[in-house]
Amino acid sequence: FTPPRRAGYESAMKILVFLLMTAAPALARDLPPGLVSAELLPGWVTPDGHRMTALRLELEPGWKTYWRSPGDAGVPPRFDWHGSANLGAVQLLWPRPEVIDSGGERTLGYHDRLILPIDIAPAAAGQPVTPQAVVDFGLCLDICVPAQVTLTAPPPGALPDPLIEAAMARQPQVSDQRPDCTITPIKDGMQVSASLPQTHNQTDRDTDITMELADDEIWVSTPETDRSGARMTARADFVAASGKPFPLDPGKLRVTLIGPDSAVEFTGCNSVAR
Repeated sequence: FTPPRRAGYESAMKILVFLLMTAAPALARDLPPGLVSAELLPGWVTPDGHRMTALRLELEPGWKTYWRSPGDAGVPPRFDWHGSANLGAVQLLWPRPEVIDSGGERTLGYHDRLILPIDIAPAAAGQPVTPQAVVDFGLCLDICVPAQVTLTAPPPGALPDPLIEAAMARQPQVSDQRPDCTITPIKDGMQVSASLPQTHNQTDRDTDITMELADDEIWVSTPETDRSGARMTARADFVAASGKPFPLDPGKLRVTLIGPDSAVEFTGCNSVAR
């Protein structure tokens, strides 16, 4: 969904590729531009019986794919798990993204490679989980390519995979604090201003801020930031498909500070009356 007056794609989508893959990576000639290989890693079974796996995308040099909240432009990955066996709750453990400037547009994503850890609870405890996913995602260089792959994870290994563990270690740190926020109706949605806790106000010039909702159908503008006294405030517009104001739950707001070497995530905000 792209609101009519908010179109921000890096370039017009010129190629539509539908690619069906099994657990083994397909031959290079079968892949869309920019994609070297795609697979679900075997992973392992955790002590509490969850299945750990990861989506692994290997890209051509210079190509990128997108984070869960890509910014004004970009296509976030989407997963369809209907082909899986014994699948319960699925949690995507996103590593810290890069802040990418593409022709003057700011996007959030990954160059060259994405390892996205995935924690899957079994629907029936004690029984094996066989993950299978249809994954839709975007690839970009000078053109943007929507791609689709169908992947099945091989049987799990006996030990944790260091590659997956390293990606898990790059997740944003989750803060136990909440920003204060004001939520205001605008013509085509809602505007949120979030004032960060003072312990996180000393962000340097290389730190970026992103705002998002759990509902990925809501488009969110790139936040504008300013300081009011000692506190930093981030402000963004949230636009639904209806193009009208809508009930926005402050408990579902997520604000992330993204630096070159670390990131901090705030979940929910304290709603403050104007």
